[in-house]
Amino acid sequence: MMDILGGAGAAAPAGDLIKDVTEATFMQDVVDASMQAPVIVDFWAPWCGPCKTLIPMLEAAVVKAKGAVTMAKINVDENQQLAAALAQQGLPLQSIPTVVGFYQGRPVDLFQGAKPASEIDAFIAKLIDAAGGTADGGLGDALEAAEQMLTDGDVEDAAQTYAAIIGEDDKCAAAYAGLAQAQIALGDVDQAEAVLNGAPAEISDAAEIEAARAQIELARQAENAGPVGELRAKVDADPADHQARFDLAQALHAAGEAEAAVDELLELFRRDREWNEGAAKAQLFTIFEALKANDPVVLNGRRKLSSLIFA
Repeated sequence: MMDILGGAGAAAPAGDLIKDVTEATFMQDVVDASMQAPVIVDFWAPWCGPCKTLIPMLEAAVVKAKGAVTMAKINVDENQQLAAALAQQGLPLQSIPTVVGFYQGRPVDLFQGAKPASEIDAFIAKLIDAAGGTADGGLGDALEAAEQMLTDGDVEDAAQTYAAIIGEDDKCAAAYAGLAQAQIALGDVDQAEAVLNGAPAEISDAAEIEAARAQIELARQAENAGPVGELRAKVDADPADHQARFDLAQALHAAGEAEAAVDELLELFRRDREWNEGAAKAQLFTIFEALKANDPVVLNGRRKLSSLIFA
């Protein structure tokens, strides 16, 4: 496993660390790549003066990190559809330069405008620290073991392992998220929420913590979900009954049918994207946040949502 705290032993070639990224390569070079190490995404344009100042400073800082992070440069003029889609999904790209740190497929930090080298170094160090909790002192292996226990249904053992990891590293976001997931699996959503509330403030916005919060929200919805069969019959009887379709999506997700739930929400968004203050899109984002970024349900759902937004 790469030492993402200290970087690789020797500097990787700049061409491997810094790439010009387009809409066609965004998933591979940003989302997928950030599953291994943080990716700094620089949104720039040729006419932007501060961008020309910032880019070489970012590149120098990334090379200095020796592989602990990579950099993706996105020319917003040449990739307007990608920039618009990301803006629709919550990134503040109204002004450039905007620099976004991605980790585990999600944006976890950002800044806008030109910055001095010291602030750029601090930004990168924070991203590396956010990723480093799972690759130090053998905790990475323990996390993998706990995740496997959770997958295999050994929930109590998983919870104990996650708690032990937190005892060794109280800033390990993945361990707090895993312990919360274990509590959800044990049926104690309140305790899951308490676990996350007990996480240190400096990791409260980590990607893993945000994913666990989304899982808690969905678990609470599941407690009040209606019967799938009845809700399906209501939607079939009146396809314009948006509330019934939204309730059906929640019931499907509660039943473990995430892909079907996403399909219903996409159909609701297609019919009336502003219904109930954009509830369909908000629910889609909650589901996407709760799943791993490379989950096919997320990848396909985001693509279909983007197509609807720009239809």
